[in-house]
Amino acid sequence: MDFRTRVALIGLGSDSRRDDGVGRAVVDALREHAVERPLSPEVGLETCNGNPAQLIGLWHDADLAVVVTCAYAYPGEPGRVVRREFDAQGLALPLRGEPHGTVDNPVLVEAVELSRMLGRLPGRLVVYAVQGADSSFGSGLSRTLADMVEPLADRVRREVVRGSAPPVPARPVRR
Repeated sequence: MDFRTRVALIGLGSDSRRDDGVGRAVVDALREHAVERPLSPEVGLETCNGNPAQLIGLWHDADLAVVVTCAYAYPGEPGRVVRREFDAQGLALPLRGEPHGTVDNPVLVEAVELSRMLGRLPGRLVVYAVQGADSSFGSGLSRTLADMVEPLADRVRREVVRGSAPPVPARPVRR
């Protein structure tokens, strides 16, 4: 990540494991739309194939890290998106085994734990975990996940735009 990057948007997963590539697909969609709808230069669009050390390097020193990844739950609801937000102090909150949806991604859990030990947590971490339908070897997303890439990319884009905007000074209250 560039030292000027305040926001790290990371697609986590492998595009050789079907739906595991949904995070990469969302980042690719955002890159394609950057001509018409550019993001701020302080936003870094990155992908990570599942290496926790690489993930830590991508979000280190970021004010906001947004990670889009695939997760599997049983019973599954393919295409269901679970959004979780954590600040640097709250990253001890459970990332796995949560009722009503999970963010159970071993790479993400390991990266958070290692980041905590190394003092390299982002200021805020937002995770979009998409329940996958197909984790078999091969390329291309299942129809369910392929159909949701664009809407999810728009949702993530709105999140990043809100998160990268400078704070608005409070207006004085008139009495």
